[in-house]
Amino acid sequence: MQKVKLNILGLSFSQTQDNAYVLILVEEEGERRIPIIIGGTEAQAIAIELENMKAPRPLTHDLFRSLAFEFEISLEEVIIYKLQEGIFYSKIVVKQNDKTVEIDSRTSDAVALAVRFNSPIYTTSDVILRAGIVLDLERKHQESERAPEPEQPETQNSFAFESDEDLKAMLTDAIEAEDYEKASKIRDEIKRRSEQ
Repeated sequence: MQKVKLNILGLSFSQTQDNAYVLILVEEEGERRIPIIIGGTEAQAIAIELENMKAPRPLTHDLFRSLAFEFEISLEEVIIYKLQEGIFYSKIVVKQNDKTVEIDSRTSDAVALAVRFNSPIYTTSDVILRAGIVLDLERKHQESERAPEPEQPETQNSFAFESDEDLKAMLTDAIEAEDYEKASKIRDEIKRRSEQ
């Protein structure tokens, strides 16, 4: 399995789901971004640590860190190893003495722990290939000269009737607007077509 190192680019409020956020990860040696929808609680847990803030009482992830330190357990890395039906699957790799164990985890919890342990976050080349979104700066300049199209309400299959070329342009527009949730839906439609 070839691993690709990721960094946290930021968190964005989800425009279509209540109390949901988009966690944006970017490959360390590249331009591809992975948007992941996470819950508000997990987003708060990640943001608090990224901003070096302290919660008045320990959050669950802080409790896990304290417990791990007491028993001399280190979190070696987080691996986002699979994307299936829009869901990212992750595991944390922990070590105590000479014993290393991989533990299944929700991606949002794994990232919240990674920021607390200052541990690296990785994904596989397959996941980054399937989920990665690239911002095309040259296309951005061309699109900015074109008149904006009126917005249409989205439905689950709203991209099914768009041409491949239009989908790529819409993907670029969504990324430029930092609407990563819409971008991930367009990316999924492009992927669905490529697999047919």
